[in-house]
Amino acid sequence: MKKIAYDFGENWKDYSLHALKHNNIEQSMSDFKILMNNENISGKTFLDIGFGQGLSLLNATTLGAKTVGCDINPKCKEVLELNKQKYPALKDTTIPVVVGSITEKETVERIKTYNNKFDIVHSWGVLHHTGKMWKSIDICSDLVNNNGELIISIYNKHWSSASWKLIKWFYNISPQFIRWFMIKIFYLIIMIAKFLVTMQNPLKKERGMNFYYDIIDWIGGYPYEYATLDEITDYICKKGYVLISKKKAQVPTGCNEFIFRRVES
Repeated sequence: MKKIAYDFGENWKDYSLHALKHNNIEQSMSDFKILMNNENISGKTFLDIGFGQGLSLLNATTLGAKTVGCDINPKCKEVLELNKQKYPALKDTTIPVVVGSITEKETVERIKTYNNKFDIVHSWGVLHHTGKMWKSIDICSDLVNNNGELIISIYNKHWSSASWKLIKWFYNISPQFIRWFMIKIFYLIIMIAKFLVTMQNPLKKERGMNFYYDIIDWIGGYPYEYATLDEITDYICKKGYVLISKKKAQVPTGCNEFIFRRVES
């Protein structure tokens, strides 16, 4: 039976071709520096798992990190090269990329040909889409150096999460005209709901993102798993990490954000 999975690469390609502007890139760099606590990451090894459109990977490379990217979707490698053209300083820079699932041993072994472990392992809004979230967290945590950092965001568990999982599944098995209709309906619903929850303009996004493409990403994002803030914190801390910072999801089913440091053993 064919595995049901959303084509993130196609959405990232469409976003990069039609919506990614210079101000988005500037914003993504600013937010990335904040995520890195404005520390100097030049010379540090940086692994981006599920790099998507590649902005975090490109920002880390611009800041001098020794970067490697991994994504299951080969289209994302194309999008990375496309978006690299928007970073003039990286014109002649080659960023190593491994195409494959982080849950597969072969993919991990290919990553390790670049570095056995990394100073920073970054996976933003990705591991809950692997279909094997806890396994992928295990693998990511094992790729971090002693005193290195694991930076992840994971969907928050909410009473409505199971319903959203069904909606996402239905979207992915539906014909194109049904998908189009779902996007239009949920665009309005989510815009209103987000405004009522946050009392902020939902069109204003962080990390250089775009509300419309985020909605498509959200509705289509399947496989789909989730966990509470405490479940993720407890699970990773038991693996020899200390929590450096955490940020609760802005909306009930949004992503909780975490930075962990691996304790030297």
